[in-house]
Amino acid sequence: MSGTLNAQSRFQTFVVGSANRLAVTAGRAVAESPGAVYNPLFVYAPPGLGKTHLLMAIGHGALAINPRLSVEYLTLDEFVESFHGAIAAGQGEAYRRRFLDVDLLLVDDVQFLTHRREMQAELLRLVDALQTAGRQIVLTSDRAPADIEALDERLIRRFAGGLVIDIAAPDYETRVAILRRRADERRVVFGDGVLEAVATADIDNVRELIGALNRLIAFQAVSETPLDPAQARILVGAPPVAPAAVPTPDEPVAPASSAPQQAPPDEFGDFLLEVTATLSHQVETWRARVGEAILRWEGEGYRTARLAALLDSEAPADPEEELRAYAADIVRLQQLQDEIAALAPELGGSPLLRDPDALSVAEALVERARAGRNPPPAPSPLWQLADIVESAGNRMAVRAVGAVLPEPGLKYNPLVIVGTSGVGKTHLLHALGNALPTTPDAPVACMGTDEFVAELIDAIDRDRVSAWRARYRRVSAFLLDDIHLIAGKERTQDELFWLFNFLVESNRQMAFTTAVPLAELAGVEARLLTRLEGGLVVELPAPDRELRQEVVQRLLAARSEPADPELAPYLAARPADSVRSVQGLVQRVLNAADVHQQPPTAALAREVLEGTARPARRSGGQRASGGVIVASSGVKSREKMVWSWPDVAERAIEEWR
Repeated sequence: MSGTLNAQSRFQTFVVGSANRLAVTAGRAVAESPGAVYNPLFVYAPPGLGKTHLLMAIGHGALAINPRLSVEYLTLDEFVESFHGAIAAGQGEAYRRRFLDVDLLLVDDVQFLTHRREMQAELLRLVDALQTAGRQIVLTSDRAPADIEALDERLIRRFAGGLVIDIAAPDYETRVAILRRRADERRVVFGDGVLEAVATADIDNVRELIGALNRLIAFQAVSETPLDPAQARILVGAPPVAPAAVPTPDEPVAPASSAPQQAPPDEFGDFLLEVTATLSHQVETWRARVGEAILRWEGEGYRTARLAALLDSEAPADPEEELRAYAADIVRLQQLQDEIAALAPELGGSPLLRDPDALSVAEALVERARAGRNPPPAPSPLWQLADIVESAGNRMAVRAVGAVLPEPGLKYNPLVIVGTSGVGKTHLLHALGNALPTTPDAPVACMGTDEFVAELIDAIDRDRVSAWRARYRRVSAFLLDDIHLIAGKERTQDELFWLFNFLVESNRQMAFTTAVPLAELAGVEARLLTRLEGGLVVELPAPDRELRQEVVQRLLAARSEPADPELAPYLAARPADSVRSVQGLVQRVLNAADVHQQPPTAALAREVLEGTARPARRSGGQRASGGVIVASSGVKSREKMVWSWPDVAERAIEEWR
């Protein structure tokens, strides 16, 4: 089942260097002869170094050689969840048989076997069964088997009986090669030495390296002049160095000695010849093929009357075509089942969703459920891109949002917006959501992290986690505000990690905001942080004067009466650390103008904001709610009077004695 393999994760797109060459070589050998060499193959490395890419590349490589192979990729968490679901449905044995029919099984993130004794026993049984049947299993982890806490010794021995190999951090040359390849793919040209300067920075994680490249691309897109190496190092947070320390194509580094440099021998060429073997496959009759299909699909709970009818026939015209058509109907039923789980979970167990011969009836059932669907939270229509004021300070963030719109999910994915409270992160996030294309079947989800967490808690409480997941897996874009609030919430981080992987593999746009820089974000798993850093991280600084003046002018223009031309420049010159603060300043002046029944002016603003005394009015009296104060005769009414301050919130009523 190769549908879950990321189309971009292939050997052709994997940059090979000294740190990963042995792992890639072993992976190619396995892809060429599944089950014949290195079974099991166990690859471990810290997050962000390409374990998942290599795992999927092995699957693609095996299918390129033999398209008839059955290949399945899943994370350990998916393996655990599916097994528990099968046990709850009384189909545990059928679930076990399902994997015995897989020629190449790819299991990601097995470090989560920690303290899961039951699943360790299941994996041990599965490894033994696949080895006995000559079928291949490849596993990845963020640590070596012996370092996985409380891992069964028998599993450690099984892994050691195949090949356990690590991937180290990429060296300088590999980092340069990665940056150049990704820049070529994006059709972006940098000046001499720019990518080399970035490669000298202390970045040993490939995802963070790609995130640094995204930052360079975004900055150069809004800059009037090309980047130079010094600017590039500053942008990626590396300390400046002397120009001679950055090797460039025009300034080659002198060799350490005058002896001629010889190319290193290809020490892996012989290794490949020794480890590569060919696996012969028996050619089965069409009846055996149909019989295998019946066993597989019955094991997964589907009706197989159509396939049984094939066995009763003399000789179908094209049995392979019949099997492909049946499998296509199963895939369609699975899609319908996922959709109905989100729309109407109570219908998820309908037998109509298990019968390929009743596909039209199942589609009608889902269509009825669509009428009462419950979409995820949408972006607020109050915040639009047209309302955003662009200035020198926020230009990079605003234009990054604009660059996402023509190709959602392909350019900057994810987009992470960093800024303190009140600088406009939420406005920009919702504006992006409102500008993205959407359909009733693929809405844009946009919400705060607190709301996302609360929904998950409710789904757990109602035992509807599967439906909750399916609800978000059908979105066209996923936008989450204040992701720093996810710190310490382990289950939510797990769910977001799985959702993140699914959306990235299906090229759906994601965007996040955070008030805490990612480098300072504590309580968040490294596997999630590296994925956030692998997109484009942009900052929204405090509003500069240009932005403050535009905000003030828009607020004043909303009033029907003309404003003092000196008022906007004065208010824009006032210090403010957020757009919200600017709005508060304007509102204080407008409130004072309403109290004094006069147009807002710069003089009034100075009185309100600086405490400057306002010149005495020459009017014969002043209105108050309790009477009229006249300069010559005091207060007309001896009942009550009102002392009025410019700020309405500071008014006080006193009795006149």
